[in-house]
Parts: sequence; C-alpha cells; structure tokens
Amino acid sequence: MKIIADQNMPLVQELFAEFGDIELLPGREICAADLLGADLLLVRSVTQVNQQLLADSNVKFVGSATIGTDHVDRDYLHAAGIEFAHAPGCNAEAVVQYDLSAICRLMPDWQAKTIGIVGCGNVGSRLYKRLLALGVNCVVYDPFLDVDSVPDLVDFDTLIGSDIICLHTPLTSDGEYPTYHLFDAEVLARLKPDCLLINAGRGAVIDNKALYAAFKEGLSAQVVLDVWEPEPLVDVNLMPFIAIGTPHIAGYSLEGKIKGTHMVFEAFKQWAGMTSGTDYTAAPEEGRHLLAADDLNQGIVACYDVSQDSRRMADAMQNLEPGSRAIAKAFDQLRRDYPVRREFSHYQLSANTNHSAGFKCLGFVVDRAD
Repeated sequence: MKIIADQNMPLVQELFAEFGDIELLPGREICAADLLGADLLLVRSVTQVNQQLLADSNVKFVGSATIGTDHVDRDYLHAAGIEFAHAPGCNAEAVVQYDLSAICRLMPDWQAKTIGIVGCGNVGSRLYKRLLALGVNCVVYDPFLDVDSVPDLVDFDTLIGSDIICLHTPLTSDGEYPTYHLFDAEVLARLKPDCLLINAGRGAVIDNKALYAAFKEGLSAQVVLDVWEPEPLVDVNLMPFIAIGTPHIAGYSLEGKIKGTHMVFEAFKQWAGMTSGTDYTAAPEEGRHLLAADDLNQGIVACYDVSQDSRRMADAMQNLEPGSRAIAKAFDQLRRDYPVRREFSHYQLSANTNHSAGFKCLGFVVDRAD
C-alpha cells in the first residue's frame, strides 16, 4: 500500500508505517502526479482534494486531520466511492486558547465586555462554555441552532454590536445563510467603535478587500486575522492595519495535531476492517509545566502569547512585494517551522490560587504538583 501524507501531520510514520510505504510531502504542493499508484491520501487544510487531484489515481481513502472540510469536495469523493474521514473537534481547544490569548493582549478588561460568537460548532461551543463558566456576558449567532440548545442566541444585527466578536463558522457560499463575505463593507461599517474582531475560522468570511478599504477610511476596530483571503498569498498591504496577524496556526497545538492524526488513523482502521495497529501515542507530558500567575490574563499569555506569532509573521513578510510568490512561500514556511505549542491542560499552577476556579474552567491543572 502506498500512502501520501502532508509532512506537517505528526505520527504518520508511527501509526501508518505497518500498513504501507509512506511519502511525506508539503501539503500545498501535493498534485495528481504524486498520487499515481497511491492508495491512501492524508492531508491537512492546505490541500485541495477534488476530482482534479484524484481522478487518475487509485486512492480509496482520504483522511483530513482537520475540523473543517471546505478544502474537500465530499460530493466527488462519495460519487467516486472514495472513503473520507476527518477530525471534528481535534484542535478546538487550541483555537479557544488562540482567541483568549488575542483577547488578553488587546482587550485586557474582556471579562467585563460582551463577547459575540459567530458559529457555535466544535470551536464556538467550547469558547461559549468557557466564557459562561467565567461569568462573561456572551451572545451567539448561529441560524442552525435554537434557544433550547444555546440560550444566548441572538440575530446577526444584535451580534455585531458586541465588544468582541469571534468568528468560528465554516465557509459556505450557498443556502439560506451563506458565510462567504458575511463581514462585508456594510457590516464592517456597522461594527461598534473600537470593537475587537477575531477571525480564526475561514478567511473569506471577512471580505479582505473591503476590510482594507475600511481601514483606509478610518475603521477603528482592532482586527485579528489567523486566516486570510486568499491563502497563502495574503495581502501584505493589509497587514500594517491588523492588530495581530498569524499564518493560519490557531489550531496548531501539539495536542491538537496529534489528536487529528489519531482520529483519522482510527477511521482508517475501521474502514479497513482492522482491529490491530499501533496504539495511539499521546503528546509527551515530560512533566506538566509549572506556571506562576496572579490572574487569568497573565496565566493565559504566559502559556501562549499570540503576539509572538504575529511578530514572526510581520518579520517574515517585511519588504515582500505585494502579490509575489515569496509571500506564499513565507506563509507556508512559517507553518512548517511553527514552534511546539502546548494547550492549557499542559500547565499547572505553581502559586497563587486566588483565581483557581477560573484557571480550572479553562483547562489548566490547579492541584499542586506532588
């Protein structure tokens, strides 16, 4: 069996090697020629999986170690008899961590603000529950849910009046509630002055050209972009206006990546009718990291400071010509070389327990080390 896999997927060799020969490739560069003779394709979000990629191959199983699937033509896979599996929720905790780090950096008094969440799926629901546990006032816009499941549902016009807005919706362009360019020029103009807008979902949910024009016309909102339109050829002219800009790494925790690969591996074994196979190897603990923090803001930023990722991206994009291929190369290089990042569950308070309840509801370990 021949297996083609994104080189950014951890544990592929450890989990899949007993089932075939593995070739690791840059995800964005995987092409039809690479899949000649291949049986399995393992990807992340940067590989466009469609008829053009797969039509001449013998691939019978595609696994994507991601929450979202808008990079996959699932209708084609179904019609072609190709099994598909992905990893819903695998890196949701990491994206929540990203949101909170950005919020702490840009709006330190966030616990007294109203936070709006667009999309209450795997990520949005986790963020919502964490904020409610902390006593933060939340509103949610998700037209596919009802108040029985989410009591704080509001309409879109109410949502965009929030102090902080976090976008966690899939990208859709049809149906009754499309999300493509949901935040267009008209909506951007209606944002609350000095609000904080965070997009760690899908780039085209915000019209990036309209966003740039809005900034040029005096938009006062603080904007955080982890996802861009388009990727990887981001608009470097927009970057100076962005409060925090990162290269689509919100979900790039070690725990999230490993969980994604594991979920795809388990789906593969079930599809193949195999009960054996290498056991799942969790993220190495090597002892939890002891954390000294006087308050939630300090603790959140101490374990993950998103501003460092933003500085790395700004440095990598500095002096690059708008529209040049060097931008795409720098974007993908940042993703390939991303440093190891651990989720809240890896950290244990070593002192000051005044805010232990808050830390615990975010996933930190609050019991003292033995």
